[in-house]
Amino acid sequence: MRAKVAVLGATGSIGKSALDALSRMRAAFDVVLLSAHSDRAGLDLAARDWPNAASELSGDSGGRARLLRAIADCGAQVIVNGISGAAGLEPSMAALQAGADLALANKETIVMAGALVMRAAEENGALVIPVDSEHSAIYALLEGQQYSEVQEIILTASGGPFRNRSLAEMERASPAEALAHPTWNMGAKISVDSASMANKGLEVIEAARLFGFPPEKIKVVVHPQSVVHSMIAMKDGAVYAQLSRPDMRLPISQALRWSRAGRAAIEVVGEGESAAFGRLDFSGLALEFFPPDFARFPFLALAYEAVKKGGLYPCAYNAANEAAVAAFLAGRIGFLDMARITGYILEADWGTEPANVAQVMEADARARDMAEREIK
Repeated sequence: MRAKVAVLGATGSIGKSALDALSRMRAAFDVVLLSAHSDRAGLDLAARDWPNAASELSGDSGGRARLLRAIADCGAQVIVNGISGAAGLEPSMAALQAGADLALANKETIVMAGALVMRAAEENGALVIPVDSEHSAIYALLEGQQYSEVQEIILTASGGPFRNRSLAEMERASPAEALAHPTWNMGAKISVDSASMANKGLEVIEAARLFGFPPEKIKVVVHPQSVVHSMIAMKDGAVYAQLSRPDMRLPISQALRWSRAGRAAIEVVGEGESAAFGRLDFSGLALEFFPPDFARFPFLALAYEAVKKGGLYPCAYNAANEAAVAAFLAGRIGFLDMARITGYILEADWGTEPANVAQVMEADARARDMAEREIK
């Protein structure tokens, strides 16, 4: 019996990588639901390879409600959430409430509502399996370890295209320059976030809420080669690292295999075609590590501040950043204005602990409204 999989955001970068990974493991997995925001042609193209898959567009009138119903009714045992931004939170919650394991590429789900999400997973006996390469690495490295023996989590960051740029150069940076990531091929939002290191800030918050480590035990190092995806440092001095080529199909395929239904299906029928996505060649491989520059990349400091304060501060951080990135891509503000606007939004009081997703979404809307007024 093949494990039933839903792929949300199927026409985006993560969705396409997920479908490619799944195509190599057809013996163990079958896709039963595909979704996209508005790309009907891309969704129809993806559906041709998976005849058992229903498809939903979430961006048209009534689309969000239809998608949430489809998640509840499709019978998927594993749901890959590759939706971009805050729009991924409600589908993540719907997946967990349906009892499906959640292969989560939408880091905003945990950033915005980590406690609510983890509670929903526990209540429904579901797993939350990270798909971000950094958190996938930590998830694997922590397996079998005593958390009390872990000194710190070390998240690696590529540094993006502006790693060696001055503040003056970044002030003048264009959207095209920010989108030119040196090692990863990603969508526009996450590429800009990588350039500003807001993405790493989001990952710090995600790591704290996903793995239960205090922010002072989560460190960031700049690693331009993007070969070491993260590390854990133990109290006895040992450091364990996960290395692989920068290819999102690997953490996605790992999440599928680590899911309950995926493990069971592979045990019975195997994976099918090899799911290997390239091997590292250690001849001449040089790895570099540098401390992050908090002055040139203030999003990192803002993220640590937000996660330490807790409550809805991480939600406000994410919402303000999403609004600012959209304004930057539209040419309405400069590159460094994004962090200035986010810092301004975090000066408000976001200390309330949300009791439900509706309160989270209300705070998200309020932060976006404040950010838009500041952008204008």
